[in-house]
Amino acid sequence: MRTLCASTLIGEFFVIGFAGLVAMQTSDLSAATVWTVSGVAMVVCLLLCGVLTRPGGVHLGWALQVALVASGFVVPAMFFLGACFAGLWWASVHFGRKVDEAKARFAAAAAQPDGAEPAG
Repeated sequence: MRTLCASTLIGEFFVIGFAGLVAMQTSDLSAATVWTVSGVAMVVCLLLCGVLTRPGGVHLGWALQVALVASGFVVPAMFFLGACFAGLWWASVHFGRKVDEAKARFAAAAAQPDGAEPAG
């Protein structure tokens, strides 16, 4: 799960940076405000890559997805991009957990002596 979710977060890192450039040109917000908000969101993306496996890491990722969609009020294209990344986040979490479960099953089967069936 960690690899898929981290890949999604790195993609979001770049999209947030590009959205900051667009917001600087098209919104009435000051450049300092845009880059403070964008910079914090970009740092959160990077920090979340490291805490995904800890309790609450995935929930913080969901909060970031909500914020990304909400950024559409400043840059309207972010409604679409935020929804796309929220879908990618869901897929990363959902399928990443399935991959982790499969890896655990294969590791348990490999640890069994020859001819023995794994429990479960």
